[in-house]
Amino acid sequence: MLANIFVIFQYLLPRHWLTSLIYRIARIRNPRVKDFLITRFVRLYDVDVEEIKLDVPQGFPTFNDFFIRELNDGARDIDDDTGAIISPADGTVSVAGNLRADSILQAKGLDYSLQDLLATDIGEAASYVDGRFATIYLAPYNYHRVHAPFDGDLLAARYVPGDLFSVNTATVAKVAGLFRRNERLILHFRTAHGPAIVVLVGALNVGSISTPWSGEIRPRKAGAVDVIDISGHETKVRKGDLLGWFNMGSTVIVLMPDGVCEWHDKLESGDTLRMGQPIGTLSAAKK
Repeated sequence: MLANIFVIFQYLLPRHWLTSLIYRIARIRNPRVKDFLITRFVRLYDVDVEEIKLDVPQGFPTFNDFFIRELNDGARDIDDDTGAIISPADGTVSVAGNLRADSILQAKGLDYSLQDLLATDIGEAASYVDGRFATIYLAPYNYHRVHAPFDGDLLAARYVPGDLFSVNTATVAKVAGLFRRNERLILHFRTAHGPAIVVLVGALNVGSISTPWSGEIRPRKAGAVDVIDISGHETKVRKGDLLGWFNMGSTVIVLMPDGVCEWHDKLESGDTLRMGQPIGTLSAAKK
């Protein structure tokens, strides 16, 4: 009942205004305020401070700096098997499996189209028909940096403006087409196995999305798709390299073409993941 009320209430909320307010609060530099926010958050969510690189809370100028915290070297093991795809983030599997033609499962009884998610031409989306997808939810307490699940070259980065519904389990189960409605940053890669995509989906209270190529991108409700200029940056990534970070919690979607990989049988809804652990196996590299 409470979950249903929360979903209905979101339709009434000024979602972009509220997200903008949280953005400002998370960047307050007053030591007493930011230390209070950080310590309360650590206690509420039982955050493991031993794996965090900086001292908590003194090492962080703002709550947001804590939220996008770096971990100690070696805090996550990156599976170095050349045939392994790793989890790009700490989080929980929302759903993973095969696309049904160009249809992606969001939750039981709900799906959405590949073209709508990518906001691109049909030819580009056609590369992923009947392919593989994995949707990973990052709760507020998770480590919020997103890493490359494979080796590859970044070909394009596109920001798609949109809504800011929550991406928690209750909302995903109720709001049709949630991931194609919310704002998102779409990273297109070329790998030795074919094309691949990592989508960073924005959400309620996600004040911005940042990457090494785009800098910080603030939410925008509507407008044209922004093609990020990546020409002045290194675009080759190795498995485990940093792709970006959410300034508050959200979702990552990994897309692979048909015949390129298979997810592990244990990659099921509700499974907890840690960045770097293997979630799938690549096919032999294309000649």
